[in-house]
Amino acid sequence: ARPAADFCKTASQFKCNIKVIKDGEEFEAKSMLMVLCIGAVKGDEIEITADGEDEQQAIDALIETLDME
Repeated sequence: ARPAADFCKTASQFKCNIKVIKDGEEFEAKSMLMVLCIGAVKGDEIEITADGEDEQQAIDALIETLDME
């Protein structure tokens, strides 16, 4: 659960709306419960989308967070 907590903590630092998409399902990135529901494991492919004033910074920070895990 620690990678999910790190992901949510990072996502929560941004004002924009952030979603994670896996297998066609969309999840709210700032919700720990929703991130855990994704069921992603290392090596799975996900898509991160963001919409708002700091969207690019959010995506960059989340990719960095995932790369550290």
